Amino acid sequence: MSHAVTEQPPSTLRGATLPKWSPWAIAAGSVAVAVLIGTLAGLGSTVQWGLIAGLLFLVASYAVAAKVEGRRQAKDRIATALVWVAFLLAVVPLVSLVWTTVARGTKVLNVFFLTHSMGIVPDSQPGGGIYHAIIGSLEQVGLATVLAAPIGVLTAIYLVEYGRGALARAVTFFVDVMTGIPSVVAGLFILSIMLIFEMEPFGFAGSLALAILMVPVVVRSTEEMLKLVPNELREASLALGIPKWRTILKVVLPTSLGGITTGIMLAIARIAGETAPVLLLVFGNRFINNNPFEGAQQSLPLYIYQQYANSAGANAAYDRAWAASLTLIAFVMILNLLARGIARWKAPKSGR
Repeated sequence: MSHAVTEQPPSTLRGATLPKWSPWAIAAGSVAVAVLIGTLAGLGSTVQWGLIAGLLFLVASYAVAAKVEGRRQAKDRIATALVWVAFLLAVVPLVSLVWTTVARGTKVLNVFFLTHSMGIVPDSQPGGGIYHAIIGSLEQVGLATVLAAPIGVLTAIYLVEYGRGALARAVTFFVDVMTGIPSVVAGLFILSIMLIFEMEPFGFAGSLALAILMVPVVVRSTEEMLKLVPNELREASLALGIPKWRTILKVVLPTSLGGITTGIMLAIARIAGETAPVLLLVFGNRFINNNPFEGAQQSLPLYIYQQYANSAGANAAYDRAWAASLTLIAFVMILNLLARGIARWKAPKSGR
């Protein structure tokens, strides 16, 4: 006697799930509804449309997920949606800034603009360039780096390798305070010294103020990199009878060199765009001055400020300000790329 065997469908513990394309569909629908609402309400700003679309995306994501997958999975969906909305809120202004700078800065940015100074060209007239500002920025930032980088690195070495007790706590406290000092305060400090000695504006004075701003950044970044070096490396070196100073020089610093270099590069990028101390101490110059220790100099941030301040009714000055801004952004971007390249090059190699 035979019995018919019916095949049962495989059991599963998985519930209903939304398809992978559902977030994109919800996002497209949210944008469409936001545009419709903005048009009907007479909202002319795309920023308002974007905020409405983001809010609709969050609400729709939770509602659809709760209906299909349940409230528990809907909470996970809403958390992911919040991350994406926050990411877009951070990226969109940055992309818009870069796009606007490139679109407006390329109008007068050419070889002539990069290789000539303003000289006797009036701000209201086309012509002139930023060669004198590039020279001034490179010299001022370079001198500030020569001053601040060794001081910052050595201070960080003291705090990590030797610092104990009240002195280390005091140094750490003042480094934290210096990190939050406004740039104009550093400029006023150097300006007060210049007034005491009756000194005229010159490029190196700006370098001193920039160095004050750079030191705490270098100290903090170097300190964190040194802390990442495993103590086993220090102990192995000391166990061989090598002095501590030589252990730091031959083991600790080479291991963290990539991170230290990256921190210094980022500190340079941070001070490269400072305007207030340069305005107080360097004063600006329409002609080329290759000597940072005598006479007023120009710099890219100060050039941008002065051209924009004098751009009322003059499109030429306005265009030069945007072109100089694009050059400064390119300079900072190159520094960041160099920092990443050096960090990858000097990173400890894993394996054999």
